[in-house]
Amino acid sequence: MSNDHGTNDAGGPTTCPACGGDVVRFPVPPALRRYAPDAGAAAVCVVCLRTHAASEAPSEPTFESIHPAFPTGEAGAAFALTLGLLDSLALRRDAVDDCCAHAERAGADVLLTLDRLADAEGIEPHVDLDRRRRQLAELLR
Repeated sequence: MSNDHGTNDAGGPTTCPACGGDVVRFPVPPALRRYAPDAGAAAVCVVCLRTHAASEAPSEPTFESIHPAFPTGEAGAAFALTLGLLDSLALRRDAVDDCCAHAERAGADVLLTLDRLADAEGIEPHVDLDRRRRQLAELLR
């Protein structure tokens, strides 16, 4: 049940506090919890792609509601955390590298997914995905 603050009784936000878009809540892989806004669960906005803390998450997050190219499962969680770190890539280089590596080991193509999200209708990222993709390609070499 939603309340007036865009949260629900099931453990987290239902809307993004930054842009008001819907969010997808997801469990954070144990190896990446130090990079999450909350240790056990997080949420990613389907519009601005920011990540936020969430107190609970479903075991099967619906990342495909963001975009069909968005990775699923643990790869999706690692990719969502990467998106949340891209606003300060220079300061969070190690965290971004760890999250990207985790996503790729779980089957995601991080750079291709960034390309697809950059061109997607309805997504208004909080960072310039084209620019960050180029920077990330250099970082991941």
